[in-house]
Amino acid sequence: MPGGERALRRELVRQAGVDEATRRILLAFVLPLWTGAGLADWWLHRRSDIEHTAGTRESAIHALMLAEAGVPIMLGLFCQANAGVLATAAAGLGVHQATAFWDVAYAEQRREVTPNEQHVHSLLEVVPLMATASLFALHWDQALSLVGRGPAKPSFRLRPKHRPLSRRARFGVIAAVVLCGALPYAEEMLRCLRVDPSLRSRPARAETGSRTAAPPQPPAAPA
Repeated sequence: MPGGERALRRELVRQAGVDEATRRILLAFVLPLWTGAGLADWWLHRRSDIEHTAGTRESAIHALMLAEAGVPIMLGLFCQANAGVLATAAAGLGVHQATAFWDVAYAEQRREVTPNEQHVHSLLEVVPLMATASLFALHWDQALSLVGRGPAKPSFRLRPKHRPLSRRARFGVIAAVVLCGALPYAEEMLRCLRVDPSLRSRPARAETGSRTAAPPQPPAAPA
């Protein structure tokens, strides 16, 4: 076999190995990290008595973020990752980040957001970025086509995957999302709705500390 053909074969094998490794990282690391962080976040909300503090509005924001992340996951699981799916993933990432900022801005004025919860929030913001970047890397030709680069033409039609994941893998992904995401946050929403079925904004916590304390008075002069 000529040297050029051997080099090309090695490069194709290397690329196939990188693609397979990236898919395994998504399934075995990124997804468990996301679902685990989501479950930890739900538990911290519960400990902060969310139903009596930030209330149903914050729980609705959490449900919105779950949907923003869930739609790209389901598309990537069942549909060919073309330009349309990549664009949806990128848009979902941007909207999710903006919603996460809204969530924290609303919550921290109405309940205690501990350092542990802040760290979990950091994971929940970074993990979707990791997943989106990995998806773009796996389908770089369609990613380039979104900006008019490369030889491939952008495709925006939803098509089933040519080589879908095994049934076991697909079931595992869906089970993880449902058990660690949908069900816990549905339980949170039910708790909040029992206390207040409206989505109205809860009042902010009373400010404490030096900002509201009366200024110190000088000692009284001796009689």
